[in-house]
Amino acid sequence: MSFTGDYSEVADAQLDKLEQGPDAELYDAVLAACELVFAAPAVAQSYSAAVTTASGIVLRLPVAGHPPYKVFWTSARPRVEAVFPHP
Repeated sequence: MSFTGDYSEVADAQLDKLEQGPDAELYDAVLAACELVFAAPAVAQSYSAAVTTASGIVLRLPVAGHPPYKVFWTSARPRVEAVFPHP
């Protein structure tokens, strides 16, 4: 990854897979979404939908220009939990 932040093991593995994949634009767009989460979490939250899980609330941020990809993150201390296509 090109910048630091807090990532779950799941998200880290998903980002590694995207980095090695054929779509560099998708990978760059996902990194831009992650960067927004860490640099401006209030702004990222305003673009996110809230999803209630058994573990609490997770925010779902769309990846610009790459539907249906979303970055799932938690806001207490911004942390990217997962990245995958989701309706």
